[in-house]
Amino acid sequence: MPLDADLGKKMLQLITSRYDDRHWRKPIEKTLSLPQSGVNDPIQQQIFMYLKLGLKAYKSRRADPDSWIIGGYATKEVITRAKFQPQLVGSSIKKEDVAFLGTDPGADVTEAWWEEMLVQWFDVPEEEKSAEKEDSHPADSDASSTIKSKA
Repeated sequence: MPLDADLGKKMLQLITSRYDDRHWRKPIEKTLSLPQSGVNDPIQQQIFMYLKLGLKAYKSRRADPDSWIIGGYATKEVITRAKFQPQLVGSSIKKEDVAFLGTDPGADVTEAWWEEMLVQWFDVPEEEKSAEKEDSHPADSDASSTIKSKA
């Protein structure tokens, strides 16, 4: 189940406020490597993609995996540009939508919170899991019956 608006906001605040803290650089890079489908709110999804693309460092596409510029002037510039020119993030983005960027999410955002956020990013609700299992069983039985009838 993708992140709700509150968790998405805290995640974006974490990326845009703690990038200069060496302790948070690896978790921020890990978060930027995740698919945008983990963010439920469409505005936050656009902001996440803007940060993901804006902070991507140039590397050889053949040999090196994606990497991000985390920390320093380049990161600050990408965040500042989003705050002062929100139309760069998306045509429907307003200043109010990006106003929270760069503010610390609070003391409750710790490594344990980050781990829980990752779990929720990839968590699939029980209803969807059971529906997928039900859908797969009839297909399996149909395939086995057609094989038996041909033999």
